[in-house]
Amino acid sequence: MRYRRRRLINLAAQALAVVCTIAVLTPLLLIFGYLLTKGVTSLNFDFFTQLPKPVGETGGGMANAIVGTMVLIGLASALGLPVGVLTGVYLAEFGYGRFGWAVRFCADVLNGVPSIVIGIFAYTLIVLPTKTFSAYAGGFALAVIMLPIVARTTEEMLRLVPTSLREASLALGIPSWRTTVSVVLRTARGGIVTGIMLAVARIAGETAPLLFTAFGNQFWHHGLSGPISSLPVQIFTYAISPFDDWHRQAWAGALILLSLILLTSLSVRFLTRGRFGAVR
Repeated sequence: MRYRRRRLINLAAQALAVVCTIAVLTPLLLIFGYLLTKGVTSLNFDFFTQLPKPVGETGGGMANAIVGTMVLIGLASALGLPVGVLTGVYLAEFGYGRFGWAVRFCADVLNGVPSIVIGIFAYTLIVLPTKTFSAYAGGFALAVIMLPIVARTTEEMLRLVPTSLREASLALGIPSWRTTVSVVLRTARGGIVTGIMLAVARIAGETAPLLFTAFGNQFWHHGLSGPISSLPVQIFTYAISPFDDWHRQAWAGALILLSLILLTSLSVRFLTRGRFGAVR
């Protein structure tokens, strides 16, 4: 009787897990399917190679916005990833005191700050003193957004590394700093990479902070100290316009943006599979 009851509970738990998995996957599949049906008709060679056409003209593309998005993500990653990962290492390995608690609390608060507020912050800190919108300001705003995500994810992944690994390394006479770098970080690298990809996916679709910092550009950018185009801002601009052709290109841009995020995540998963996957 008891065995039968446990079996029923096990089946109910498995059914609930399957339902929850379907509930998580369904919105992604619906969004991707809807974007595919609305945006694929506007995809052509010109879309990836041409600049946007002037108002009233049909055709053109978003080549500058695609390149600009990659530049902004690269800048944000260069600024935010080292600081975020090192902050996570500090919190996991040494952040047991009040200072660690304060850093953890600030990271959680920063993670909940609306992105438009961070955009205004970057606007005040960089755009106003330099008197120009720039890729630097946009990359800085996106780096601030991704910083707490990377820091907290890194901390959680490092805490999952078994203490016995640290103790074994220290027992062999290896210094604490080298244990952290060669043993702990290496074991948790798969999970840290997953957190980084989540942060990149988060900033790739941000629009509000870029309106205050990178602003947008209808042409190719010349250097990082001037306005630069990006897919989210271009999609926003086209979506609120009264032109049907721009609406179609906005759907295509959204499809490309989502595809870039999916391809990046799948590529990283493929490259890191089985190599650093002790903690994911």
